[in-house]
Amino acid sequence: MKQNTMSELNKNIGRRSFLKVVFLAGGGLMLQFSWPLGMLAQQAKSTTAKDIELNSYVKILSDGRIILFNPNPEFGQNVKTSLPMMLAEELDADWKMISVEQADFYPQRFERQFTGGSRAMQSAWKPLRTAGATAREMLVLATAKTWNVPPTEITTDSGILYHKKSGRSAKYGEMASQAAAMPVPQNVKLKKHKDFKIIGTSKSNVEVDNIITGKALFTGDFKVKGMLYAMIVHPPAFGLQLKSFDATTAKSMPGIKAVFQIESVPDSQDRNMFDVISFNKLLVVAGDSTWQVLQAKKTLKVVWEKAPARTIVAGGKNVNVPAGLESTADHRVNMENFVKKPGEILRKDGNPEEAFKTAAKVIERSYTAPFLAHNPMEPISCFADFKDDKVEILAPIQTPELIVGTIATRLGIPKENIHIRLARMGGGFGRRAYGHYMVEAAVISKHLKAPVRLIYTREDEMTAGIYRPTYSATFRAALDQDNNMIAYHVKAGGIPESPIAPDRFPAGAVDHYLAESWKIDSNITIGAFRAPRSNFMGASEQSFLDEVAYEAGKDPIAFRLQLLDRAAKNPVGQKNDYVADRYAGVLKLVKEKSGWETQDPKVYRGVSAYFCHNTYVAEVVDLAFENGIPKVQKVFAAIDCGVVVNVDAAKNMAEGAIIDGIGNALFGELQFKNGRPEKDNFNTYRLIRNNEAPREIEVHFVQNEYDPTGLGEPPFPPAFAAVANALYQATGKRFYNAPFINDLQEFKKA
Repeated sequence: MKQNTMSELNKNIGRRSFLKVVFLAGGGLMLQFSWPLGMLAQQAKSTTAKDIELNSYVKILSDGRIILFNPNPEFGQNVKTSLPMMLAEELDADWKMISVEQADFYPQRFERQFTGGSRAMQSAWKPLRTAGATAREMLVLATAKTWNVPPTEITTDSGILYHKKSGRSAKYGEMASQAAAMPVPQNVKLKKHKDFKIIGTSKSNVEVDNIITGKALFTGDFKVKGMLYAMIVHPPAFGLQLKSFDATTAKSMPGIKAVFQIESVPDSQDRNMFDVISFNKLLVVAGDSTWQVLQAKKTLKVVWEKAPARTIVAGGKNVNVPAGLESTADHRVNMENFVKKPGEILRKDGNPEEAFKTAAKVIERSYTAPFLAHNPMEPISCFADFKDDKVEILAPIQTPELIVGTIATRLGIPKENIHIRLARMGGGFGRRAYGHYMVEAAVISKHLKAPVRLIYTREDEMTAGIYRPTYSATFRAALDQDNNMIAYHVKAGGIPESPIAPDRFPAGAVDHYLAESWKIDSNITIGAFRAPRSNFMGASEQSFLDEVAYEAGKDPIAFRLQLLDRAAKNPVGQKNDYVADRYAGVLKLVKEKSGWETQDPKVYRGVSAYFCHNTYVAEVVDLAFENGIPKVQKVFAAIDCGVVVNVDAAKNMAEGAIIDGIGNALFGELQFKNGRPEKDNFNTYRLIRNNEAPREIEVHFVQNEYDPTGLGEPPFPPAFAAVANALYQATGKRFYNAPFINDLQEFKKA
């Protein structure tokens, strides 16, 4: 696996990917540059601020203020603070003079505006630092030319240019217009790690004032004259579709403007990878207020019918959507049957069949996990105004570039006629990668010929949502006479996708290795959920390895380190997607920081470590009994995510992911009966509560100079297994089926 250090970053960014624009309104410098994953190439040009729509750029005003327009959607991960820190670092700017504004979505300029996959920092690391360094170099060149001195004699610090020999100085804003006339440097020198002043420190969230004063732009804050409110009536179960309805009473109620049927995305229309496959024939109620629409919605008399089986195209692949009303009880039986059948072989090293036949001991265990609902704090909402074959949309969306094509095709208009404004998101966790509500709102607005705010209730969100799939995995380990693991076999699958990543640990650490996969089609809509697939594989794999360690009579951390030592010195195979030394590094760090070998006898401990999204995380959970109930007291986390840009923000993200992982491990569950989700609000869908969260979480980062990697998701998967392994220490019982609260209740009864 390739690891980039900072010395590799100083490459020619090129005129066609780094563009400068003269800021003529009042003097200054405006820089438009390549953002993460690329902007469509354009020629450099001079213009006025009124003549160009800029997406992401640096704007240095004549008074020295610096504005960064951030194209990445923000949902609490703090990219609007951490990304500007990279820019300010290389620009040598005064942080107090930096401000950040959210850019709209500009499909004609960007190839990708995306928040997800824990890629924000990694993707922005080179472009933003290069942009800052390039802007600084242009200011230096302009100053040197103005003062008629060599550029090498100009230094910068905190937004000021200095010529020490003559004692002259100037603020950036004073040289901004002159800098705009300079040619774009083709090679710029980036700072060394030891010279960082801003990166690696802690900066407060730039939106704190807006948030606490209610100025943050959520869709629910937005109103325009003549706006109507709309709600959707979804089928009560997956596998049903709208047949007919009677809206006589609803239409006669005060404030109700219309009740009508829409088809959000017809089956004949190809979908992208983030378009949903269910609930396309929908019933809409529109009126003057949310309350009026909600009351009218309750009076509708709707007849549903079973939806037929069908095959649709999504993400360029055929997706089978079976007919029928599915139930969790049937899912369990089907998964048990698939475990017994041969799966698709994804990786095979050595001769695992023979190794298991001749092993001194074979350990086999199976694990399951249920569907999970995302439940972001802010329910789904979207504003849309369709007018003259153009549509303006304001929405909380993680992937605007992946929904704009669907909207354009559905409305029959060019992409250029779609203007998407990015609202702040009240949570996402993968749920807002799916923009079906934007299509729905646009279709509703077109039908009503009026601006519309579409609103989902919590019940709408939870019962007609996007879910983490239900999974199952069976593991086998073969031990020799000396209790060394000589073979490893994993067979994993789910409904309707498999979670397995065949090239992850312990692949590469065992001579004989086999990974098999299977999946079962379903009409229940599933999608990305915090650390997709890893959230189950990290939980099940690390729980199993813990049990194997004890069966082998070895300390759980020492057992993992022994395997990683093998993977580092003499790896098996060429496709291993992790670096064994970095993996071992977080285990060693968490062992040290937790005092693993000197624990309190009244505290029960569990350890887990996992690699995903290019980041390594190890966690130790301390659990104790309170009033006869086991409760997590403290968590130690060791994380290798490369350079940490904003320390406090990084710790906050890790803490949130860990608490989320503990909560889902203990309580998260959504079951189905005849296609209907059995929980529809927080009174039945159990989330972790304040008094159940750990009293203390220690987060320790490995110090190195590797490029930043993901952090929003990687601390999530290890929490599941760390809790399970601690519960084993506390109860003497292994936990194979999430959520653990079900087995804990049985334990309390016993």
